[in-house]
Amino acid sequence: MSKKLYEELGLVNTRELFKKAFEGGYAIPAYNFNNMEQLQAIVTACAETKSPVILQVSKGAREYANQTLLRYMAQGAVQMVRAMGSNIPIVLHLDHGDTFETCKSCVDFGFSSVMIDGSHHPYDKNVEVTKQVVEYAHKFDVTVEGELGVLAGIEDEVSAEKSHYTKPEEVEDFVKKTGVDSLAISIGTSHGAYKFKPGEEVPPLRFDILKEIEKRIPGFPIVLHGASSVPQEYVEMVNKFGGAMKGALGVPEEQLRQAAKSAVCKINIDSDGRIVFTAVIRKVFAEKPAEFDPRKYLGPARAELVKLLKHKNEHVLGSAGKA
Repeated sequence: MSKKLYEELGLVNTRELFKKAFEGGYAIPAYNFNNMEQLQAIVTACAETKSPVILQVSKGAREYANQTLLRYMAQGAVQMVRAMGSNIPIVLHLDHGDTFETCKSCVDFGFSSVMIDGSHHPYDKNVEVTKQVVEYAHKFDVTVEGELGVLAGIEDEVSAEKSHYTKPEEVEDFVKKTGVDSLAISIGTSHGAYKFKPGEEVPPLRFDILKEIEKRIPGFPIVLHGASSVPQEYVEMVNKFGGAMKGALGVPEEQLRQAAKSAVCKINIDSDGRIVFTAVIRKVFAEKPAEFDPRKYLGPARAELVKLLKHKNEHVLGSAGKA
């Protein structure tokens, strides 16, 4: 085994975390961040609820925040948590890497986990590129997430007009040929804040597909993307203070809790954090139009995000107290 580049940052990979999550009937929160305040909120919420956490960085976030800066932000987050007297495990994960080169770059910069999303390719090409990433990442004991099936919606640089459910008959072959450590599947979640049409009954997740996948690859860690619940109180706050998020709907939290009790060991949440931040900042700007100190609007947004994420860990993912 080559040197684990991420260990010097105080990070861990997902292997043992997923094993414990599977056995314990909960899911590890995977929260996306783009700036310091979001990162502070995530690690604070997880430290205070004693939850392991996966810090997720998309390709767009890497470009926005600078890859070198992200490396030291992650290290700083670990040091911050330790200063709080907490020893929760922290993973730094690439979300939706679309090429081998992107994944390799993250491994080389100290990420402890990467996702290679080859779901937009034909099946054989998906297998090929995923296997290539696995072979490189495993040299450094970096865990790899692959994907079968396509999620609809738009979030950051990920977009698709229609979803394609994961085919259970493909999962055994895919896992065997690629050597991935976890598998993202499509069972009805979708990217972004507009997952369902207003006025229509929200369709339940396809737990029948999930159960069939569990039968075919028993004990294997499953991942759900596009799992924001889009809390309506924050959507209403956005709209009340000048926003235009009409018809934003997400996945019901009770369905996510059910999924977390199964083989789903990682649940991705991004849009919820964006909405909370935007809602609080809009409120401050509307009520205090003369305010220009970033601390006076980013601070309240950070505090509200801590509140939301603690709720997710305690009541949705079941990860609180599992660190």
